Amino acid sequence: MKAAFVEDFGREAMAVSESMGRFTFLVRSTAAWMLRAPIEWRQVLNQMLRIGVESLPVTTMTTFFTGMVLALQTGASSKHFFNEPLFVGTVVSFAMVMELAPVMTALVVSGRAGAAIAAELGTMKVTEQIDALYTLGTDPVRYLVIPRVMAFLMVLPILTVVADFSGCFGGWVVAYVKLGIPTSVYTSDIFDNMEIRHFMHGFLKTFVFAGIISFISCFKGITTTGGAEGVGKSTTAAVVLSMASVLIIDYFVTAILSAVGIT
Repeated sequence: MKAAFVEDFGREAMAVSESMGRFTFLVRSTAAWMLRAPIEWRQVLNQMLRIGVESLPVTTMTTFFTGMVLALQTGASSKHFFNEPLFVGTVVSFAMVMELAPVMTALVVSGRAGAAIAAELGTMKVTEQIDALYTLGTDPVRYLVIPRVMAFLMVLPILTVVADFSGCFGGWVVAYVKLGIPTSVYTSDIFDNMEIRHFMHGFLKTFVFAGIISFISCFKGITTTGGAEGVGKSTTAAVVLSMASVLIIDYFVTAILSAVGIT
């Protein structure tokens, strides 16, 4: 029993080590191709439209209602302690811009676009279309991975900025309609306290999240095995791993930005 456990543990450890090595090789190959070969800008534009346009409605709706909930809870709490709904605009804007909008946008896009990329590349892998690219002398990293990584790096920051405004707008709706806070007070709460460094704190995170989601989704896609069942497993693994990685890395990125004064 003990020997079997050790054997299984060793086998799993070897598999994880092999996957990490292949993932590192993919990142290195992508960086190398970016530096030495022309980029397929038409493919990049197509991926930007797919990732950005198709993800925009769900990210906007998600952050809009998140802002509404934040405003409602902040107003209720401040009424309980101070008998007035104070600093609703400040709390909503800081929470959305610095943390919630970047993270929630990354999670939504990883579930929406990341899954689509993993499924698409996984299908190409099991139907041997990626092997055909090698036969034609085309490197799949240059033709398939780079456009998707670059599209993520350009689209996710834009989606996050839209999510910032959407969340603050949702907070304003509740503040004005439910709590009776004048628009001038709500906007003053935001612009009197918000500085550019607060915006940059959340904005810079999006580039890290974009890299994480795009590389994991592409890696899971192009390493798919096992036919249609394998495509499903790769898609699920890509979404779960991307979401977990975003939440874990978010702590370390926040710590680094705070250490250098961008907070």
